[in-house]
Amino acid sequence: MSKWYIEKGDQGDIVLSTRIRLARNIDDYPFPAKLDIAGKNAVNSAIRSVLFENDGNGFSYIEMKDLSRIQAVSLAERHLISPEFAAKKDGSAFVLSEDESVSIMLCEEDHIRLQVMKAGLALEEAYDIADKLDNMLGAKLNYAFDERIGYLTQCPTNLGTAMRASVMLHLPALTRCGQMARLSNTVSKLGLTIRGAYGEGSHPKGDIYQISNQITLGITEETAIANLKSIVLQLVAQERAAAAEIIKNPVEEDKMFRALGILQNARLLNTDEFMDLISLVRLGAARGIFDISIEKINELIVSMQPATVSAANEQADTPSARDAYRAKTVRENLC
Repeated sequence: MSKWYIEKGDQGDIVLSTRIRLARNIDDYPFPAKLDIAGKNAVNSAIRSVLFENDGNGFSYIEMKDLSRIQAVSLAERHLISPEFAAKKDGSAFVLSEDESVSIMLCEEDHIRLQVMKAGLALEEAYDIADKLDNMLGAKLNYAFDERIGYLTQCPTNLGTAMRASVMLHLPALTRCGQMARLSNTVSKLGLTIRGAYGEGSHPKGDIYQISNQITLGITEETAIANLKSIVLQLVAQERAAAAEIIKNPVEEDKMFRALGILQNARLLNTDEFMDLISLVRLGAARGIFDISIEKINELIVSMQPATVSAANEQADTPSARDAYRAKTVRENLC
């Protein structure tokens, strides 16, 4: 089965992906920070029994202690688990669907971190899948819930709906126009935040940004999703307008062709250089300058991250070997 990130969804020239994440805790157990390994294993077993009672619903159950560091970091690079969770071992596990669109971290910050990812702008569709899974789990597990403040979570900032809706955007034109600081300040006043692709504190490599809701208390899931979608569509329109102006500039057009030339001929490519160059090529492809599919570029962005390269090829076990493998793979895909 093909992975979800190979697809190009709605608004796919600008929007890479959509994610809905729900945090839940079982009322019968303390939060994970207060659980020992035996307690975490008991929580994991209770959740697993519900998920797998009907032939597993197409899921795989994976314990973090069975993964190498490279495998765990690769999962974080593909946004299937959080970077913090990648370092966890005993008492931590996750559930993954075959196409990797659904992943559920068990005993991360909360007992359950359920996330659904879709290509392009698909907030309602992703939420519908997450909601169905949440209802299935909630029907059998006694969720920690308060009528006044909603779902109880280890971090107070998640109280209420305990939902984070986020959209990954490629914004090279707005970045080059120096607009991102202003936009970040504007959306923060609307209860949203713009960060790098890997969340809080991460740098927006390849001009890829994540915009998500900040407010979870005193607001419904539907309202949060509608607010986020409205702002995302405005950002998409602004990026397209900025890109239309940029590509009129021969200097900027030259940068795109030079970027493609390097990617088609390089023998060594480190991650940062690859992300800078592929961002320019994706801009050119999105605006019709290059006849290269957005789907192919999106797949390269995911598969050429350091740990994912090493996980796919055991001989790419040093930085120089990874750089050579990355350059070879990119050449084969873009030539």
